[in-house]
Amino acid sequence: MRVGILTGGGDCPGLNAVIRAVVRKGTMFYGDSILGFEEGWRGVLENRFQLLDLDSTPGIIHRGGTILRTSRTNPFKDPQGLERVKATFTVNHLDALIAIGGDDTLGVALKLNQAGLKLVGVPKTIDNDLAGTDVCFGFDTAVNIATEAVDRLHTTAEAHNRIIVVEVMGRDAGWIATYSGIAGGADVVLIPEKPINLDQVCDLLQRRHGRGKYFSIVVVAEGAQLADQIGQTTQGTQVDEFGHARLGGIGGRLAAEIEKRTGFETRMVNLGHIQRGGTPTAFDRVLATRYGVQAIDMVHQGEFGRMASLQGQKLVSVPLEDALGKNRKVDPEIYDIASVFFG
Repeated sequence: MRVGILTGGGDCPGLNAVIRAVVRKGTMFYGDSILGFEEGWRGVLENRFQLLDLDSTPGIIHRGGTILRTSRTNPFKDPQGLERVKATFTVNHLDALIAIGGDDTLGVALKLNQAGLKLVGVPKTIDNDLAGTDVCFGFDTAVNIATEAVDRLHTTAEAHNRIIVVEVMGRDAGWIATYSGIAGGADVVLIPEKPINLDQVCDLLQRRHGRGKYFSIVVVAEGAQLADQIGQTTQGTQVDEFGHARLGGIGGRLAAEIEKRTGFETRMVNLGHIQRGGTPTAFDRVLATRYGVQAIDMVHQGEFGRMASLQGQKLVSVPLEDALGKNRKVDPEIYDIASVFFG
């Protein structure tokens, strides 16, 4: 078979491990030809790809980013987008395409599958908020990076008697904030699932200060909102092709309000794209490899319009519809565990 593969949306540790696994099993076990489309759906629209084989994919399992590069291109923003994608399938005699991405990338895959093309999805988002699977690769790496940052910030916060607000990724769900907050011993964790009550936050910090703890760490997800705030905090008004604004700034707003209300010196650190970059953890390398093998097996089993999914410890396939239309929110029980250590 001739099988395409692409990586769409934000980059994520583990993408290269998926690519490597698809190429390895596809070529050695099935005799496939693998076409790697460059820069996500943009490469499919423009028919730009590279042939992937055993010679072009060695030594990439430990590399961050993606050798195919990526973009937030939405083919359906182009009036001729569907026909251009179909033409790429036809001219290259593609039997199927594996799309690695989050809600937006896989949303396109679902529409294309409904239009008659053969698509298989692989779940990817460091936010870990994609429904239909228990864990997305990249999340573990992001949590480890955020946890290390919180560990390091503890010492400088304590040395200066400061409150430090750490802004981490998490547009619609606070998985990174919750896990890194628990692991790093944060004193307050704020997530999109729960509007921020500033009075309550400041009370927690003041009570901690009253016990002789003159420093604190507050971890906040970028998508978290103040209780009286309309909409998330964004950087400008521009949106991408899927209608998403660039988030960022809630940490700064929060730090300013905390200092104003408590009088405690407060600083803000935004980890930003540091969470996406660099070497994936061993967990993410293994999980991404399993997803890649599962995806190419699904192609040969004719399981189109479906996504590779981790359910418990087993990899299965689920309908793409199950992954889309809703976000996987933080389990309240896990957040309750984090809250035991607030203040």
